[in-house]
Amino acid sequence: MSGRITIASIVEGYGEVTALPVLLRRIMQECGIWDARIPEPHRIPRGKLIAAGGVENAVLQASRQVTGLGGILVLFDADDDCPADYGPALLKRAQAVRSDKAMSVVLANREFEGWFLAAAASLAGHRGLADPLPPPSNPEGIRDAKGWLTHHKIDGSPYKETIDQAPLAAVFDMA
Repeated sequence: MSGRITIASIVEGYGEVTALPVLLRRIMQECGIWDARIPEPHRIPRGKLIAAGGVENAVLQASRQVTGLGGILVLFDADDDCPADYGPALLKRAQAVRSDKAMSVVLANREFEGWFLAAAASLAGHRGLADPLPPPSNPEGIRDAKGWLTHHKIDGSPYKETIDQAPLAAVFDMA
């Protein structure tokens, strides 16, 4: 592959601002891409992002960072919305303003931390979490994954997305 790839991104939470680049670098390394440029994500609160013109304006802003190969990733929590319904609708809106850019909209079912719950065993002993740390039976069914993580910390500290999310994104089992 020739040329440097740039992945611009849009996230809703403060934790994802630092966690998503970590996760993207891990994914790119698995794909054998070593020289990608991953600028700091644009943080747009969910309400603004899903409002009329919100994802469109965010995509226009992020697209300025992608001058060659690459694209735009929009990542946010589905909360109680169905990702399979909501994601394609937002992708269509995003593509309408920059159809010349590769683009993906990813909705974490419930919340980003749900991925950590699914891979809980791989996080045992990290960031004050219990060891062993068996995953819940239905990780995507838990509405408060942050609370679940806090409940399973044994160091007395609560889970804080701005402190814990990026380090956990660096080690959780993505498979």
